[in-house]
Amino acid sequence: MTAPAAAPDLTIDGTGLLCVQLLLRLRARIAHLPAGAVVHIHTTDPAAPLDLPAWCHLTGHEYLGPVPYEATDREVYALRLTSAPVRTRPDRPWHPAPDAD
Repeated sequence: MTAPAAAPDLTIDGTGLLCVQLLLRLRARIAHLPAGAVVHIHTTDPAAPLDLPAWCHLTGHEYLGPVPYEATDREVYALRLTSAPVRTRPDRPWHPAPDAD
């Protein structure tokens, strides 16, 4: 699936970050955004095409897929924020927070 070409509400530069660091940065940066916001993530992590959809499935955000991008040194992926995401642990973005339902 290819994400729409519309401008994102937020762009996150995750180049050079691997999975956990990328997700921690993503989670921190989207905390203040409203539901429906579209986020583009620039990344060089080869696992991102697997990790981002899995994290979106865990949290309830909608994974929109890769975004066409002119540069060849990174990939860009998009997601749309949900109104009631499952909270994850501050230090472990792959684990629901203890008080998460």
